[in-house]
Amino acid sequence: MLFNSMAFAIFLPVVFLLYWICPSKYRYVFLLAVSYYFYMSLDVRYVFLLLFTTVISYLLARSFNISKSLRTKRIGLASGILSLTGVLLLYKYLDFFFEIINTAAQSFSIPIQTPTLKLMLPVGISFYTFQTLGYLIDVYKGKYPAEKHFGYYSLFVSFFPQLLSGPIGRGDKLLPQFKKIRLFDSSKAAYGLKLMAVGYFKKLVVANLLVSSVDSVFDNVNSYIGLVYIIVTIMFAIQIYCDFSGYTDIAVGTAMLFGIELTQNFKSPYFSHSIKEFWSRWHISLSTWFRDYLYIPMGGNRVGRFRHALNLMVTFLVSGLWHGAGLNFLVWGGLHGLYQIIQDLLFPGKKRGHTASRKGFFSFLSLALTFFLVCFAWVFFRAGNLADAWRMISLSLFQINDLNEYLKTAVICLDMTYTHMVYISIPVILLGIYDYASLKTDVISYISSKKIWVRYPIYILFLLVILLFSEKGVSTEFYYFQF
Repeated sequence: MLFNSMAFAIFLPVVFLLYWICPSKYRYVFLLAVSYYFYMSLDVRYVFLLLFTTVISYLLARSFNISKSLRTKRIGLASGILSLTGVLLLYKYLDFFFEIINTAAQSFSIPIQTPTLKLMLPVGISFYTFQTLGYLIDVYKGKYPAEKHFGYYSLFVSFFPQLLSGPIGRGDKLLPQFKKIRLFDSSKAAYGLKLMAVGYFKKLVVANLLVSSVDSVFDNVNSYIGLVYIIVTIMFAIQIYCDFSGYTDIAVGTAMLFGIELTQNFKSPYFSHSIKEFWSRWHISLSTWFRDYLYIPMGGNRVGRFRHALNLMVTFLVSGLWHGAGLNFLVWGGLHGLYQIIQDLLFPGKKRGHTASRKGFFSFLSLALTFFLVCFAWVFFRAGNLADAWRMISLSLFQINDLNEYLKTAVICLDMTYTHMVYISIPVILLGIYDYASLKTDVISYISSKKIWVRYPIYILFLLVILLFSEKGVSTEFYYFQF
């Protein structure tokens, strides 16, 4: 059952009505039951891993509160990290490790051939593993006490809106909300529905309109020429943003229907003026997780220049591997680490890389350069292998002669009619206006504050755009489900 399925369109209204009818003290039980049902609808086998992660992290966190021995707590934390990451490593990285061994053995003519297990990656495992790891570390450090109630904790791990692709929650922010007895808040529910509509626009309209062109090129790199790669890389940058932030908007909006507030995961990232700013706006729950649980414990920026650079590189390399078991993801993470290191060397006084004070040409230049660097890294992220990525980059950057002729050829190669180009351009422009306006104000709240004769035509027009344009796209599952 996916957010963009008919099953979910039936599931959500039923769950919403039953939740608010249910007596307050049993609502967490109801949410827990429907969350497990939601996950089981994808594959019953996934539930056992989810339950294992829940039980292990719950028991270890409780032991931190009971035990007074620091040594015992350290052993508990180490065993928790090994247990939780061990499951993730088994399903996500073991075959990758075996492939490296086989390649190395083949290079040195060593007669070794390790088997590949081809285990199916459970949807959401990377997200709920990191959520429970963060909780375990927080309790160990005494940031907040371990949750005693197993039911509330189970809901914290399995809450269905965020289970499959985040946002990654924190125990001190999310757990208290499940315990709170609340009355139905119509304004919060209305905001949630509007945010969901924005998410569906991003996914069903923009991302799904772009996916066929993107896939046709990235899956058949040798069949195309230089400028096609540039156009498609920009398309992919927009597609992955709309796909993932669209999912997040739907997740956050869905949670608001039940009075639960999840963390914001995106803040108009392509309007960033530096790579540091980009990472303060892109996949915020993951970037702050790596900051708090990996980068800062290694010393962060409170160490010497070389060590600081090493901390940055390690953090982004691990971030790359979190996304997938492949050298292309490692290179993607390494590039972002390198970007950060270079920025720190060139602008040592900039703590977060924000450049709001810049005006005019310099502001545009920094924005364009940041977008170029992000897109350059996206090539490695999306390409099937390093050879394909290098072909795309080399032909894009070094074999452009007649730009006008290349543009015509690119349009032909992408099999785009002018009608198709218009269908793609209009939603992308609307999205750009929305994201730019979101830098200064909450667009949904702003429209909601207008007179009824102003806001309702906007709502109706927006829904018509979704209905009209979504039919033109290719229906796909959310991109980040593979991670």
